Amino acid sequence: MKDFNPKGHLAMLGANVCWGLMSPVVKLVFASGLIAPLIMVDFRVAGAAALFWLTSLFLPHENMPAADALRLFGAGMLGILLNQGCFIIGVSLTSPGEASLVTTTMPMWVMLLAWVFLREPITLKKAGGIILGATGALILIFGNGAKTAGGTSPALGDFIVLMAQLSYATYLTIYRNFIRKYSLVTLMKWMFLSAAIVSLPATIPQIASTDWSAISLPEWLGIGYVVVFGTFVAYICIMIGQKNLRPTIVGMYNYVQPIVATLVGICLGLDTFNLAKAMAVLLIFSGVYLVTISKAAPNDAKQ
Repeated sequence: MKDFNPKGHLAMLGANVCWGLMSPVVKLVFASGLIAPLIMVDFRVAGAAALFWLTSLFLPHENMPAADALRLFGAGMLGILLNQGCFIIGVSLTSPGEASLVTTTMPMWVMLLAWVFLREPITLKKAGGIILGATGALILIFGNGAKTAGGTSPALGDFIVLMAQLSYATYLTIYRNFIRKYSLVTLMKWMFLSAAIVSLPATIPQIASTDWSAISLPEWLGIGYVVVFGTFVAYICIMIGQKNLRPTIVGMYNYVQPIVATLVGICLGLDTFNLAKAMAVLLIFSGVYLVTISKAAPNDAKQ
């Protein structure tokens, strides 16, 4: 299995574990009604930008041409601001279960875009792996009550969540080779700074109207988890994975998030482990395996 890269796979597993744990944390933060969805986006992009710039002070400086900086601005819009903003806004309008269902389409979009832009072939193994992974994810989602907790505007919310998946799939595909030119921290500090520059001015009214003194310690801790682990650590892992794996494989790890959500529910006594869940986990990782061993794009085969 020539395409197997332990570093890339472990990084993608780590990123999706962080994101899987982030969902219940964000739900707890939003429960108070004090933090608006766009304020959470601000915390993520501005907090991560600060952490990456702080980290860069301890690393060698990399010069970047203006043309590359402009391309990174586009990457920040697609891979960070549109992805995070659309997802959080979408979840606020629809139910978590329906949002989870929409996120299972992301590997399919990555596969189609990689076929269009990177000439990565759609093989039977790859298509079969995505179907297996999607089936396992759907078993977990429906088993955890995907039909409950409706939102105020489910159709609009689902569409916005879909836009989040499309924006991230586009980012994974068209920037896959470009990001190899620079170090992880250099890429992230500029991408998150770009996202923060666009995001913060648009939310000044909400920032001014937020009752910051009423936010409790558990909510601040939740925000801290989202910034440090759900964003800073997760995006470090994502960049490592994206540099070492094909886009379709990176997209497949999206199916790990329902597994994490299920395990959290079991540990908290809110869910139970059964044969259906065991089969779902087996299907997901079997799907990842099939996509991993499928034929690579011509330009990847030469690297």
